[in-house]
Amino acid sequence: MELANALAHRVVVLDGGMSTALEQAGHDLSDALWSGRLLLSDPDAVRDAHLAFYRAGAEVAITASYQVTFEGFARHGVSAEETARLLHASVSLARSAASDVDGERWVAASVGPYGAMLADGSEYRGNYGLTKQGLVDFHRPRIETLVQAGPDVLAVETIPDVAEAEAVLEVVRGSGVPTWLSYSVRGDRTCAGQPLEEAFAVAAGIDEVIAVGVNCCPPEDVANAVTVAGKTGLPVVVYPNSGEQWDARERAWRGDGTGFGALAGEWTGRGARLVGGCCRTGPDAIAVLADTLAG
Repeated sequence: MELANALAHRVVVLDGGMSTALEQAGHDLSDALWSGRLLLSDPDAVRDAHLAFYRAGAEVAITASYQVTFEGFARHGVSAEETARLLHASVSLARSAASDVDGERWVAASVGPYGAMLADGSEYRGNYGLTKQGLVDFHRPRIETLVQAGPDVLAVETIPDVAEAEAVLEVVRGSGVPTWLSYSVRGDRTCAGQPLEEAFAVAAGIDEVIAVGVNCCPPEDVANAVTVAGKTGLPVVVYPNSGEQWDARERAWRGDGTGFGALAGEWTGRGARLVGGCCRTGPDAIAVLADTLAG
């Protein structure tokens, strides 16, 4: 069954933070290539992380391609040919992990924002100073490569502003590959400060878009976003962070993230159809989420 058809009938559980799962398994992700580096150095670790999420109850695995860009990897001496191979591998590893579990599973190819390539937190600010055409030129080669890899859906995620969303959707239009569009937000606005109504409206009329929503945000920002996104008539996708707070002085996370799973019922009650987690949500958190939604 296509994912879009499944969403017409029920809530579908997404996975959690790939980086979180890898860090919990003991991997160091401190360099600029982040989780994408393990596609090159330890692909089995990526497959294992996908499998852990599937076994926890996730029905959709988001690939480790968020940080994989031709420009970013070239800075670290990786050729364009090798980067394309890694993008394909990101999809095949998730697909391979799905073969080890029962039931229907889907693979979402992660399309991260331009700011992820910069590795400086720009995906939480936007307003890069690029023209729309510059953003189109950046996104097109990676998206076209991921489309060739055959994912079930493109996960256009952590997009901070409307300008970048428009550029990505220009590339996606006509591809024939189902796509969801998910913004990074603060309160009731994108990270770049645009109203969510304006942000979600850019998906109108693009046949490939099967869901809109938010990710990589505090759990308390989700409920309002679900309501606003629902006005588009499209299914809503949400996968926030755990709710823990980073203490820069102590260099440690504060809080236990228990609010993440507890709020899921409110999100689905407002109409969310794809629900998962982002930063600080490992397989254990997704297991709790899956149990909560099943109940």
